[in-house]
Amino acid sequence: VQLQASGGGEVQSGDSLRLACVGSDRTLEDYSMGWFRQAPGKERELVAATNWNGKNTNYADSVKGRFTISRDVAKITVYLQMDNLKPEDTAVYYCAASLVFTPDNINFWGEGTQVTVSS
Repeated sequence: VQLQASGGGEVQSGDSLRLACVGSDRTLEDYSMGWFRQAPGKERELVAATNWNGKNTNYADSVKGRFTISRDVAKITVYLQMDNLKPEDTAVYYCAASLVFTPDNINFWGEGTQVTVSS
């Protein structure tokens, strides 16, 4: 199983970005999917996650109201719409898929995509 993330980049404070993560296997339809991020010198943290059908979601407090996670089950794809980006959102963002969605229990990780927000 592979997860391919895309959509990172360099933007200014207040701008938007949309990350996408495409899975390689229909097995992922049974998994929760979402995004973690890791800033330099910090631990990896959960940003947002969604259950197998995209109807249940949860977000880090720091991104609530600004980020939206969604999922296209048919395309085995999860998206992260990031609006009103702030410099503190700068990090490497990692797509993940798992039956239990905590950092120590992730079944599959994608390669990271860099998001850099300048003030």
